[in-house]
Amino acid sequence: PYYIDLNQNLYLQAYLHSSDPNLIVFVDTCVASPDPHDFNTLAYDIIRNGCVRDSSYATYYSPYSHFARFKFNAFEFISHHTLVYLQCELVVCRLGDYSSRCYQGCVNRSKRETSS
Repeated sequence: PYYIDLNQNLYLQAYLHSSDPNLIVFVDTCVASPDPHDFNTLAYDIIRNGCVRDSSYATYYSPYSHFARFKFNAFEFISHHTLVYLQCELVVCRLGDYSSRCYQGCVNRSKRETSS
């Protein structure tokens, strides 16, 4: 575990173990939960589908496209859980492929209407 105080910034970095300079990493979704096995029931979206949900979330520049750097403030869950787990989904794309998910940014996925 990594211990930090409430409202302290938590800095994260994800990177590819690849020597291919034509790959880019995109942080699509990061969710926090007090349960390491359930990121749906009691969960807090930090970023979802590339859309920032937490105002303390910020990205940081990296000179390397295969690095993703970001931060957010530590927070306390409603039930005052002492441990919080983080699950992030990242996307890997070809650098310069502007039709790929990495270049779409925030995607609000519309829900489909169900017919009778």
